[in-house]
Amino acid sequence: MSMHNVSPTRAGRADKTPGARWRTGCARVAAAMAMVPMSGCTLELLDPKGSVGEQEKQLILIALGVMLLVVIPVIVLTLVFFWRYRETNTDATYSPTWAHSTKIEVVVWTIPVVIVVSLAVMIWETTHKLDPYRPIGSSESGASGGQTSGDKAPVRVEVVALNWKWLFIYPDYRVATVNKLVLPVDTPVEFKITAESLMNAFFIPQLGSMVYAMSGMQTKLHLIANETGTYAGMSSAYSGPGFSDMHFKAHVTSQGDFEQWVRQAQTVPDTLDAPTYVKLEQPGTAAPVGIYANVMPGLFDAVVGKYMGPMDGSAPGMRVSGNSAIDDIIAAANCRVDGQLDSRALLAQRPEREAGAQPASQRALTE
Repeated sequence: MSMHNVSPTRAGRADKTPGARWRTGCARVAAAMAMVPMSGCTLELLDPKGSVGEQEKQLILIALGVMLLVVIPVIVLTLVFFWRYRETNTDATYSPTWAHSTKIEVVVWTIPVVIVVSLAVMIWETTHKLDPYRPIGSSESGASGGQTSGDKAPVRVEVVALNWKWLFIYPDYRVATVNKLVLPVDTPVEFKITAESLMNAFFIPQLGSMVYAMSGMQTKLHLIANETGTYAGMSSAYSGPGFSDMHFKAHVTSQGDFEQWVRQAQTVPDTLDAPTYVKLEQPGTAAPVGIYANVMPGLFDAVVGKYMGPMDGSAPGMRVSGNSAIDDIIAAANCRVDGQLDSRALLAQRPEREAGAQPASQRALTE
């Protein structure tokens, strides 16, 4: 039945004819699309503030363009074929015995080959250029026109994914923060990343690559921020009930402001030693921002190394390793009573650990 023959609907009753349902559906889709530009949302991946993020944005747009280069013609030709070869179109050529066309074969094979080869070359280049382990050199110079990144030593930041918070250690300044990252602009940053227990993923969308954090392992990431500002950081891998609160702010400041912040952080009364770390790594949600001074040397390596196990063929399990930071953390963890740190037990074990003996009460954390 033609749409022109549909009778008018009765007053007060909804029109349920196929034509009316089609018009209603189109109107709803149009309304939804009209709301998109008014939503006020921003796509952080498409608003990069660093060299790595900018290159990844270009890669995303190129991949999108290649995809549309295939998808749009297919959609258009599908609609054209539906219309041209409809049953009522008597002007269309009807060829029931057609079986082959060299021109069509050339087109349907040449286009995919060109696309695949182009993507292969692009992926090969960007895979190496955007390798997270690759240090950022002078080619990724600052956008502000100042000193190039090649003229500056990188800022080293050691990242520990806790449950459910982020610990950032600045080993060169012996300060640390919780759920707050401060970086100087136009300066390369070298991240070393690990996790206390559950696997996580460290991600600052406007600066670049996402890298996973795993306990007992260390990964690396090199980034640079070319504009000052405050950018959202997060865990992009589900890691339990506190996952939704596992986010932080990355503050990118001028070099002078960064150095001033470091001096202020070095004067705070809170220190980060083994007992403090053991308390900090206890699971908790919505952790407040914290700053620590006098960070215990080797803390990051101790967090990674305490899960490595013996290397000398002895029985599995944690033991006194010769690394004082690892031993302090293990001892502090073993001196908990009902989840609380027993300071007297920790002090009692110190002479044994300093003498190189295994405390009798020490238990393996890997069991």
